[in-house]
Amino acid sequence: MMPAPILFDQSKLKAYDGLMRLCEFAGESEEWQQALWSELLLNQRLYDAFVYYLEHHGLPDFPKCGAYSLTDCYVWQIEQDNLRMDRGKNTADCNKEDMVLRSFMMMAGMLRDPEAYVKKLSDWKGMDQTM
Repeated sequence: MMPAPILFDQSKLKAYDGLMRLCEFAGESEEWQQALWSELLLNQRLYDAFVYYLEHHGLPDFPKCGAYSLTDCYVWQIEQDNLRMDRGKNTADCNKEDMVLRSFMMMAGMLRDPEAYVKKLSDWKGMDQTM
């Protein structure tokens, strides 16, 4: 009797490779990369959004946490980078891939514990919240 062939879905390997490349470009540590990968694996919608980003190089409209989207997280990350770098606006030296990765990590945290982010984001003037 011959053993059954092993079927292997390589989509997760492609997503992981994409994450590794983005983290390397963004200057994120391997430890940080592994933490984000774990978050992506724990939340299928967030994982799907990451795959969408890899395929389209744009943030999707999902997942959302209340009224907040990945785009809200991204704009918040850009503004935080501007504050850290003591700039009034986003400049060419801002690592936008890093801001995208941080947006995914932020959304993972929001999905896990939304209350912890409500004040932070509700005090922020730049969100695109709809009521």
